[in-house]
Formats: sequence, structure tokens, C-alpha cells
Amino acid sequence: MRKCDLHDIIDEIKATYDSSDEIFFTDTNRRMPSRNEVISILKDMRNIMFPGYFTDGAQTTTDASYFIGNTVLRAEENLVRQVRLALWFRDGDKKTAEEIDERAEEVASAMLCKLPGIQRMLYKDIQAAFDGDPAAQSKEEIIYSYPGFFAIWVYRIAHELYSLDVPLIPRIMTEYAHSRTGVDINAGATVGEYFFIDHATGVVIGETTVIGNHVKIYQGVTLGALSTRGGQRLAGVRRHPTIEDNVTIYANACVLGGDTVVGEGSVIAGSAFVTASVPAGSRVSLKNQDVDVRSARPNRKPPCLEIIE
Repeated sequence: MRKCDLHDIIDEIKATYDSSDEIFFTDTNRRMPSRNEVISILKDMRNIMFPGYFTDGAQTTTDASYFIGNTVLRAEENLVRQVRLALWFRDGDKKTAEEIDERAEEVASAMLCKLPGIQRMLYKDIQAAFDGDPAAQSKEEIIYSYPGFFAIWVYRIAHELYSLDVPLIPRIMTEYAHSRTGVDINAGATVGEYFFIDHATGVVIGETTVIGNHVKIYQGVTLGALSTRGGQRLAGVRRHPTIEDNVTIYANACVLGGDTVVGEGSVIAGSAFVTASVPAGSRVSLKNQDVDVRSARPNRKPPCLEIIE
């Protein structure tokens, strides 16, 4: 086998750098946001909303204001820095440094102003999980350990940044939750209050999905597109379903298509494949789903273990 010359390797890889728009490390103004910093921002926001759960030591009412203020200021400073990088990445050739700096500060301020509302929404999601899961021993258990709730709180923060037209960072956030929980909620989806994902693993919720209030879904559910063969031509096109209020979707069901509406109060059975709208109050299930149970033959002796003394 021929041994490669180091200089040849260097020259070939550098040639790829020179010919690819995706390689940009030589541009000092164009850098990706830091994934670690974005996750740090998420953790600060979580600590503000749920003090004492994920930090060393407990906060008391006497130092609550100091704790909140200090954490908010740190989160704002880091968010301005990361949003600035994201905006430079996308808009650096169209806007001035002053415009980008000003917009980064506006976004950070607007995001922090939304935190109390996000917190109130999350407490409704916690209540939904507690009311909907007889195995839940406490609301504290849900906050501390439920993967579905973890994915929801990350989504709710990422969604606000998506709504503020911030590039990259919302996706970094939701993919962090995806990697931790197996739940893939696109930041562009619209999700109402009192939302519960039971068991969670394998759930996919697409970018243009609209979910109403008091919706409960189980593991493996996909709210997706009928087809993405159009690629980038479908960007911005409504391609995911609408789930109205008080709907339950059981495990491994697929609801697909931008014209598909699941009416209020409907129940979608497990493994159902829904590509057309269903009216309010529907019960959607698979037809003629047979289960074949075979008993062992009566004269067949069960296997036994040989015991050697």
C-alpha cells in the first residue's frame, strides 16, 4: 500500500478549503456561535426558572433577588455575544457592525423579557405531565428527571429566539435537547399550553407544525411532512399538520402533511398513519389489526436444565 506524502495531504485538503463556501475559518469576522456557550445560556435560564434543582446549594427568599439578577445579567451578556456571532455569520456581508451589535442587544433584551411568560407556560406543562401520568410521584420529579419536559423547556426558549429571527442558535438548542432525550422538536413549531410528551423517546415535531392546548402525545409520534423531495423549494411552505386542542396521539402514530388537521378532542391510536384531516371528536385506529397467538403443543415438553451434581 502506497504511503501518502504529508505535503500532498496538506495540499489536497487546503484545495478543498479554497473551493468550498462552507469553510470559513480564515474569515476572522465569520465564526459560528459556541455550542458550549449556548448550552450554558440554557442552563442559566433553567436555573432562573427552577432554582435549587440544578445548582449546588439552595436559594432562599432572602437572596432570591440577587440570584435572579446576577444570573439574568450573565445570561444576557453571553446571549448578546452569541447572537452577535450568529448574525455576523448570516448577515455580515449585508449589514454593518453597528447594525449587528444593535440587533444582538435588542434580541437579548427581548428574550429576557419573555422569561416570566415562558416560566408560566412551563408550569402549565409540568401540571399537564403530573395530571397525565399516574406514575408521576411529584411535580419535582417531573422537573428534575422527565425527558419530555426537558425537551419542552428547551423548545420553548429556542422558539422565542426563532421568532426573533435568530439564526443557528435555536437549532443548536433543540439539537442539544434531541441528543439528550431523543425528542426532536423544531424551534419553528407552534405549541400551545399544557403540553405533555409521555415517555418521549423518538418524538419528531416538524418546523411548521401547529399544536393547540391540552395536547398529549406518546413516544415515537411523528408530526411530519408528506414528502421533502422538493428540498429547499419547500422552505417556508406549510408542510406539517395542525393538532387542535385536547387531542391525544398514542405511540408510534404518524400524522403527516401541511393540509392535515386533527380536530379538537380526537384520539389517534398507536401506529396509525394519518395523511388526511379528521373531524373533531374522532377516534382514529388501524383496521383489521390481527394479533396471532399460538399456544405450545400439548405433548411438547418444555426445555429443561441439566443439573450436574
